[in-house]
Amino acid sequence: MQLRSLLAGSAMLALLAGCASGQTDQQGADSPAMSASQATYQGTLPCRNCDGIDLNVSLEGEETSAPQERTFDLTASYRNHPQTPPDENYSGNWEVLNGTPSDSNATVYELTPNGDGQIYYFLKISDSTLELIDPERRRFENGEMLRLQRR
Repeated sequence: MQLRSLLAGSAMLALLAGCASGQTDQQGADSPAMSASQATYQGTLPCRNCDGIDLNVSLEGEETSAPQERTFDLTASYRNHPQTPPDENYSGNWEVLNGTPSDSNATVYELTPNGDGQIYYFLKISDSTLELIDPERRRFENGEMLRLQRR
């Protein structure tokens, strides 16, 4: 099984099954708005077969920048996974999408890796919080466990 599929499958299965084996990292301080040219978000996603998936996402560029100027780096690290998979690293471009099925004013970031890799969708909860959502831009039932905090 490819590692990117393992990440997506683990997150989806954990949410759909109500599995909550990981904790989301939290940071209480308010962070600057996304208008800065670089923002880094971190958190831990639940994982059915491990202690959690540490996710680190760095966004370069601004929401108002030209699409080719908006780039990202994403790293996923598995905690105590029985198969000890290597860290996954993706780079590519991100887009700003407007609206979700439940909120037409929502802001969604679509991260598309260069070459092979899964497209990731993050709902902007606040200037300091992103939440992983599905490709149909729907939130998962346990969405609070899929949040990344700005560092």
